[in-house]
Amino acid sequence: MKKDIHPPEVTDIAVAIVKETNDKGEQVWNVYMLNLKNVDIEGVLVTSTGYGLIQGEGKKTSTLRHFLDTIPAKSFAKIEPIVEDVFGINNEFWVSFFINKVMHDKKYIFLAESISESNFITVPLLNKKGVMIR
Repeated sequence: MKKDIHPPEVTDIAVAIVKETNDKGEQVWNVYMLNLKNVDIEGVLVTSTGYGLIQGEGKKTSTLRHFLDTIPAKSFAKIEPIVEDVFGINNEFWVSFFINKVMHDKKYIFLAESISESNFITVPLLNKKGVMIR
């Protein structure tokens, strides 16, 4: 039964949205997954989507899927670029991965308007300013 299934708790994994300067000197936003654990995570799959209201009208972005393979301990991987146009809606990243052949998964939701400089921190491992959910 469903009540008998106890998935493992996900800790020390984070998703961050960071403002960076690209090779052309332009300001861009990128989404990263951070493995703050002392062990590698394998078979990493990330699904991203945006949804919410813009000017009272329901909006939903395309669903994107990314296979990141392995993220070594105490490191990070870039998931995707993100445009400011979607900061007014919720941005969801559903992360699944394996540790010692045990599947883990967790949803990270950046609420509408939460991706702003007023919420910036220095993101660990990246040492750049951004918004992070752990």
